[in-house]
Amino acid sequence: MDFHKQCLYVVATPIGNLGDFSSRAVEVLRRVDLIAVEDTRHSGRLLQHFAIKTPMQALHEHNERKLAASLLQNIEEGRTLALISDAGTPLLSDPGYHLVRLAREKGIRVIPLPGACAAVTALSAAGLPTDHFRFDGFLSAKSGARRQQLEALKQETLTLVFYESPHRIKETLSDMQAILGSQRQAVLARELTKTFETIRSGTLAELSQWVAEDANQRKGEIVLLVQGAPAADPDDLDPEAERVLKILLQELPLKQAATLAAEITGVRKKKLYARGLELKQAGD
Repeated sequence: MDFHKQCLYVVATPIGNLGDFSSRAVEVLRRVDLIAVEDTRHSGRLLQHFAIKTPMQALHEHNERKLAASLLQNIEEGRTLALISDAGTPLLSDPGYHLVRLAREKGIRVIPLPGACAAVTALSAAGLPTDHFRFDGFLSAKSGARRQQLEALKQETLTLVFYESPHRIKETLSDMQAILGSQRQAVLARELTKTFETIRSGTLAELSQWVAEDANQRKGEIVLLVQGAPAADPDDLDPEAERVLKILLQELPLKQAATLAAEITGVRKKKLYARGLELKQAGD
């Protein structure tokens, strides 16, 4: 196995099943000089299972900015560092961004070791479109802010992927129903790769009822995927452009109204003329 010294390894760890930990990842963690971990107790159990005795340094959201420079100084002095999170691929809703960004700014080589990622794992089995998707991590813990975030995503046509706490999944599904619509298709993936792995499809209304009625579905690690909004018909006229056109049609001939509406809205005159013709015929 190739092993590079004086660099930063970003290493994905299992999200549940320890069999998903690659032999390359284990070997790298054994050979580096120091491992930056999100939680020393949690990662300590993982390292002990694989007989990895490399020293650890806690690196989490509260100390990352403060420690990033000193950790990278280890590399500048000739040592090799690895970064892991509690589970999955570092930086995806986990610490590490500031460390990796600073490493690249300093010209330090960053080597990623691919592996488990809950978002991608859930997406691969969800049966929702995967050619384009949007990962938004955790929504706000406060309902008001969460609803604002969902409102901003209401017209998004990409598949939406979220992480959610078991303590908030019931409320989040309720907010999604209210904002995105109760009939929007969604998938709840829970405890992926673990003993009680569950992947359930349905409308937001169906999933919300299921979670409300079964307390077991409000436990463990959760990935929530929501189908994107239907793509707008390219022939549909923007509501604001149609409003302007209707006002102008009350005072001007069709051709003149379409020309002026095009100047005001930026919409093609031909499209406005065609819509204006439809409106006039409907009014006759």
